[in-house]
Amino acid sequence: MTRRTPSDQEAVRTFEAFPSTKGSRAPFAESWWGREWLRALEESSLDSGRLQRGRTYARGGAVGRVTISRGTAAAPVHGSRRTPYRSTIRVERLTDRQWDRLLDMIADRAANIAALLDGEMPAGLADDAVAAGVPLLPGPRDLDPECSCPDWGYPCKHAAALCYQVARLLDRDPFVLLLLRGRGERELMDELGRRNTARAAAEAAADAVGAGPAVPPARAGDPAGLAFAARTELPPLPAPPALPERPGRGPALVDSAVPEPGVDPAALELLAADAATRAHHLLAAALGERHADTAPPLPLTEWQDAVRLAAAHPTPEVLTRISSNCGRTPGELALATRAWRHGGTASLEVLENHWTPPATRLERDREALRANWPDGKPPRLRSWRNRWTVEGRAAQLRLGRDGLWYPYTKDRGTWCPAGPPDADPAIVLTTLLDP
Repeated sequence: MTRRTPSDQEAVRTFEAFPSTKGSRAPFAESWWGREWLRALEESSLDSGRLQRGRTYARGGAVGRVTISRGTAAAPVHGSRRTPYRSTIRVERLTDRQWDRLLDMIADRAANIAALLDGEMPAGLADDAVAAGVPLLPGPRDLDPECSCPDWGYPCKHAAALCYQVARLLDRDPFVLLLLRGRGERELMDELGRRNTARAAAEAAADAVGAGPAVPPARAGDPAGLAFAARTELPPLPAPPALPERPGRGPALVDSAVPEPGVDPAALELLAADAATRAHHLLAAALGERHADTAPPLPLTEWQDAVRLAAAHPTPEVLTRISSNCGRTPGELALATRAWRHGGTASLEVLENHWTPPATRLERDREALRANWPDGKPPRLRSWRNRWTVEGRAAQLRLGRDGLWYPYTKDRGTWCPAGPPDADPAIVLTTLLDP
């Protein structure tokens, strides 16, 4: 049987815009697949406020026709200006090897094939795929939002609105998820048919020759030099292991180990657990499709790494020990860890340093603040370098070199980080003044 190449119509699908449901409190996703899609979106977002605005946009009918292609969902989304923005959600596509494992797993289960032929995707298919080492459902790192708007959020409210509409599409047709992962419905059905035919032929041949081995037995004892000289084709390397859901706990040393002189079991146990967490993050990045195109992160300074460790393990004992070893007070370290949790090195740099942004950038953001404020009259702000302080309020916005605005409040005479950053100063200031 010859392999059929899917047509352009099968590789690109377009769905009409959903009507406005403004004021409705019904959930965006009712199916299992749609709810799991939203879970991945909400776990990848850095700001729940932006997701809420995206839901409002989606309910209000701001999302136009949605086009689904291999690895991409795109749609025009109406915002504050007359012409709509172009929003895109890129989903990491499965590799050919992952598709082979997934199709083999489906072909092994007659119930899966029957459901797919009936146009259904059983929820258990996702668990079977995970068992085969194939992440069928996108994880938090698999969604990559883009938008033509000036908002640098992750995602912006327009891309978030598109994500909510995709959840509705998954309610109607779960095969949309397979197309986002790289394969169309017709292509998958044809491939499953070929595999079923080949498997049936192999079983029939095995029955014809009896229960004996289908291949000649392997010879034992061939010297490695002769095997290499024969230049026989080596079998393919096995697929990489699936990423664990969470890092391991590490060894328990405090109660089980006899302390050696000069060795602190509690500190060693903490460092082992921290190493496992960092290794898990590195493995997740290495298994990503865009790993080869992503520059490695800059190494942390000793102070940055101390803050990172304190933020990951915020117990009084850890904070006291780290502050004493790095020459900072516990209060300084607590303030730094608070900043770190809102943006890592970029947020820590905003806390500890000031800089002078381009005047055009500040003027553009002032205009955006006025345009996005409900009555067009935001609070009066005193400007100094990268900082806007609200007159009469213990509230301040700080622009980072990463292009994000960070909220600050004054507590006992000290400016403290007050929440996650955002590219839209109106979102940050609204949340800051009315938490």
